[in-house]
Amino acid sequence: MSRAKVLIVDDEPHIRRLLRTTLERTDYEVVEAGSAREGLERLGSAHPDIVLLDLGLPDRDGLELVPIIRQRSKATLLVVSAREATDQKVAALDLGADDYVTKPFDTEELLARMRAAFRNRKSADGAQLRVVIGSLEIDLLNRVIRRDGEELHLTPKEFGVLAELARFPGRVITHDQILKSVWPNEYERHVEYLRVVIRNLRQKVEADLSRPRIIVNELGVGYRLLGADG
Repeated sequence: MSRAKVLIVDDEPHIRRLLRTTLERTDYEVVEAGSAREGLERLGSAHPDIVLLDLGLPDRDGLELVPIIRQRSKATLLVVSAREATDQKVAALDLGADDYVTKPFDTEELLARMRAAFRNRKSADGAQLRVVIGSLEIDLLNRVIRRDGEELHLTPKEFGVLAELARFPGRVITHDQILKSVWPNEYERHVEYLRVVIRNLRQKVEADLSRPRIIVNELGVGYRLLGADG
């Protein structure tokens, strides 16, 4: 089996060296680019499986590259950036990034996020039909949710939210993405409605409401359903 190829688009040589060392140690093939222009060239010539994209590039804002990469490639796309502002994270994810990792990062966490995002995108373009997390089984095809073997009864909105998260376990799904999917009428899309549904869902699927381990909040951004690498 050929090794997965990773394209690093970052203008800081020491970050590229750190990432190259980490990735090659775990048997990835690595291609580097130090600018947006070079990154798009490498995207077309190297055909990477995964792209690690910095936003603070010298010739173009990295956010502008997210939809371009999504249009040109099926690669898994993780933004790796020092920008911590919530609006930047939301923008990157809404534009099509699979995940967002903030610098400085823990290399083991980055590798885990890469594995989760790569696995999701390879599995039917990211959409999964059955997800098992501990004692919780989510069967999207048959619209059945079980905990400890017993079927749970969810409202249509509860099922819709859980299904949206379960299609991409381990990946942050923004508030806006969930609201557009579950609340089709625009006038109903209020984040307060989503919070109520999440609270009710947690009462049904979480063992300890004070420490959610299945549906995790990404403050100001959205929610993540923790999978095998969570």
